[in-house]
Amino acid sequence: MQCLIRYDGRAMANTQEFNGKWALVTGASAGIGVALARELARHGAKLVLTARRRDRLEALAAELTARGTEVRIVVADLNDPAAPKKIFAETAGVGLVVDILIENAGLGQYGAFTESNIDQELSQVRVNCEAVVRLARLFVPDMVKRRSGWVLVLASTASFQPVPYLTTYAATKAFDRFFALGLAAEVARFGVKVTALCPGSTESEFFDVARAGAFKGRATQSAEDVARKAIDALARGQRTILPAFSGKFTSILVRFLPVGMITHFVEKQARPG
Repeated sequence: MQCLIRYDGRAMANTQEFNGKWALVTGASAGIGVALARELARHGAKLVLTARRRDRLEALAAELTARGTEVRIVVADLNDPAAPKKIFAETAGVGLVVDILIENAGLGQYGAFTESNIDQELSQVRVNCEAVVRLARLFVPDMVKRRSGWVLVLASTASFQPVPYLTTYAATKAFDRFFALGLAAEVARFGVKVTALCPGSTESEFFDVARAGAFKGRATQSAEDVARKAIDALARGQRTILPAFSGKFTSILVRFLPVGMITHFVEKQARPG
């Protein structure tokens, strides 16, 4: 299928390629994960939904099935290092071909690092980093063999600079973004497209769960808008997508201002009261 070209020279999204393909969406029980699942279903993809909360997965599966989408669910907690293998065993292990891997699951924690819950800090590393690597290592080799596939990794605008009081979270998102960009360069010649999604403040449970209301911007973007732009970018093979103007502004700002200066002002604004 030929790639369409826009008048400005950029490739247009060909989301028709998703039709009939199996997409695995992690963190599919809330927020951006739910929106990504719905957006993929809108483009004809079949879905494997995975998250910790069975009731939410079953509710979303029922909604999408009623609209004609084939859906399977895998209940798994990516804080458990064994979870990626479980997900792989219940999909590729039974002959299901996953062509689209959506690495959306993630968590954060707001507060002074010296006073934080260390288990939650380490959970961020396991879920946001380790699980991303494990899942990619399991599913991407088969995409390379088939010379076709798509991978979306949820990073963040927080990946462009240190963020005091979300210190571990921002560091994990920097890892995610660079991991996606490096992997994209490795597998491009095999027809596999990898995109780093870098949303800013988005309508989701993240701020409540992470207790990070100090970072919730006034111009909060809807999860549906983020998902639409993300899937469009994935289909187009765009390696980084910043779905909000504020994120694009941040990514440009850090090129011209010292990181220490930006971090200084963020620390003052976000310091717990």
